[in-house]
Amino acid sequence: MSELQVRWLDYAAIFLYLGAMAAMAVYFARRNTNTEEYFVGNRGFSGWVIGLSMLGTIVSSATFLALPAAAYALDWRQLAVNLALPFVAVIAVLVFIPLFRQGKMTTAFEYLGMRYGMVPRLYGTFSFIVMQLIRSAQVLFLLALPIQFLTGAPLGIVIVGAGIFVAFYTVIGGIDTVIWTDVVQTVVLFCGGIACASAIIVELPGGISQVIEIGTAQNKFSFGSFDWDLSQRTFWTVAMLGVVNWLAIYGGDQNIVQRYVSAKSTREARKATIIYSSLALPMWAFFFFVGTSVFAYYQTFPDPAVAALQADQVLPFFILNHIPAGLAGLIVAAIIAAAMSTLDSSLNAIATVTVVDLMKPLLARDRSDRFYLVAARVIATAAAVLMILGGLIFANLPKESMNDISLIVTSIFGGCLMGLFMVGFFTERVDGLSATCALLAAVVFNVYLGLGALQVLPVDYRLPVHSYWTGALVNFTFIVFAYVTARVRNRAPRDLAGLTVWTLNVNLKQK
Repeated sequence: MSELQVRWLDYAAIFLYLGAMAAMAVYFARRNTNTEEYFVGNRGFSGWVIGLSMLGTIVSSATFLALPAAAYALDWRQLAVNLALPFVAVIAVLVFIPLFRQGKMTTAFEYLGMRYGMVPRLYGTFSFIVMQLIRSAQVLFLLALPIQFLTGAPLGIVIVGAGIFVAFYTVIGGIDTVIWTDVVQTVVLFCGGIACASAIIVELPGGISQVIEIGTAQNKFSFGSFDWDLSQRTFWTVAMLGVVNWLAIYGGDQNIVQRYVSAKSTREARKATIIYSSLALPMWAFFFFVGTSVFAYYQTFPDPAVAALQADQVLPFFILNHIPAGLAGLIVAAIIAAAMSTLDSSLNAIATVTVVDLMKPLLARDRSDRFYLVAARVIATAAAVLMILGGLIFANLPKESMNDISLIVTSIFGGCLMGLFMVGFFTERVDGLSATCALLAAVVFNVYLGLGALQVLPVDYRLPVHSYWTGALVNFTFIVFAYVTARVRNRAPRDLAGLTVWTLNVNLKQK
């Protein structure tokens, strides 16, 4: 780090990008005179805008640094978590989108309230908020790494400064700023990735064939063991996590649902999902290839300084040591864009669900729309403070790579939200009481598995499965317990018109 030269062209590229983001926030801030605009942009976005925004929000959650780091440190096995995406996307287009676009919903958890009642709705709300705070803290840490390399400033100072900037443009700009900056950030991310990969391949004597040769020799393209071993991070373990993960994202993640309902029509929401799903998997594979290329580069040109770096720091180190001034700044701007498009979505979504699912029905009922708009901005600010504190904690955690940490956290703390939504969508028999009883059982089981994964329980009392399996097992427990409880109670189902795939309005399905 001490050998890195501060280059004014890099600073110019970064500040130009940050200035553009701030200007967009100021421009859109004038629109935010009510909560309908602040939360869903008056439901007027076209499909291509929503699709690119979804790409920016989900794909960039740790794409530019964490995925290359995972490939650099290990292999491509963590790509397996995303192989289920195209199949789940089909279900989303046919089922999830029409269900969420009924009755002008604003949050995913309004559906849980209509389907089951208040307890599952509150569970979903709190689970989402906790997961978003953890996720945003992780991404903020990744955002700070290249900035620290470039400036030499202490990592803690960078985390605080970056968090404040993201909070500024998200709080004043609302969902309009979030979605449109996501579009810009997605384009910048993709261009930055291409520039980075090209620079690595050009410097290698054998070009792309050398990357493939070294990667193959070192087993870097492996998807892991195909043995059926629940205690190891095999292909099947990671793939199962992917099924649970993508069902949860497409079928109940507020960041995605908020975009479903912000589209101007069901047709446009479906178009957005198709655009996103078509681009996401190739982009993930590309960034895994970037990580393998970096590995091949330092196998060819060993650097003692690299041995002292964490896996997440190697790519920023290469960028700022081997890429020309100005272009390196553009790539760092792409890394910043990759993180910011996730952070702004998380902060806005936390504010949205807190107001809609907690304040309006429980904590501050029957207040003016102006009151809720101000409250949303205050909540987004408070969430940003917690995000910054979490980023400082992540900076001091030992880890193989942040992508590995992300998968473990998602599995352990993700709860049974996927099961809640899937049972709601595809069954009529399970009612609110049955779902609440199943929630209690699943939460207890989740705590038990979490304590085992964190090595709090003695070895003899742990279930011998990899921590990646936690989410799948907890959701399976909920689904089985909910259905069995409903069968035992044998109550006649209430009117569920429009709330399940079997009772969905036919005209809405075809719109």
